[in-house]
Amino acid sequence: MSGLGSLRRISAPKPAAPAAEERCEFCAAGIGERHGHVADVDQHRLLCVCRPCYLLFAPQGAGGGRYRGVGEEVFRVADLVLDDVRWDALRIPVDVAFFFEQSGAEQTLAFYPGPAGATESLLDLVAWVDVVRENPVLGRLRTDVEGALLRRQDGEFSCHLVPIDVCYELVGIVRRSWTGLGGGPEVWRDIDAWFAALEARAAPIARDGAR
Repeated sequence: MSGLGSLRRISAPKPAAPAAEERCEFCAAGIGERHGHVADVDQHRLLCVCRPCYLLFAPQGAGGGRYRGVGEEVFRVADLVLDDVRWDALRIPVDVAFFFEQSGAEQTLAFYPGPAGATESLLDLVAWVDVVRENPVLGRLRTDVEGALLRRQDGEFSCHLVPIDVCYELVGIVRRSWTGLGGGPEVWRDIDAWFAALEARAAPIARDGAR
């Protein structure tokens, strides 16, 4: 082989190594990109699981209380009561945040997505109590596995009750698409598309919990 041919062979990019197959964190069976999750209450983390293991723990399932299956249903609060004054009182510095109850935590937790991942917000508890008083369904979230995803857009507010892994899916999208200081146009297009898909699968629920 000529020297030029050798140089071309050396400088050519190597083919990417095949991605390792993701496996169930309970039984080690292979799982696809779309799979269920189980919350490890003690470790405050989500486990990726195969369908049989997911069904073992969902919706409450086995595990002696340590493991809780993350649900799959999505609801939209159809008659949400929320305005700019209450939103600002919550001390949320952006227009998207999710709220959930965690085992062992003394108060409701609030996080918002950003370029570094999920950032915890210093939630004003009094303001949150006021929001829940107007929207009682927000006080009935399943601990560790369900979140209330709130968004402010063009002066309007929406709230979806979602499995907690859906919240972190949005966090991943924002982190992946964010560019520069303000995020760039791509991240906002991705956020809008993601919320449109979420809305398409959401069933309506009233703020008092009636379906």
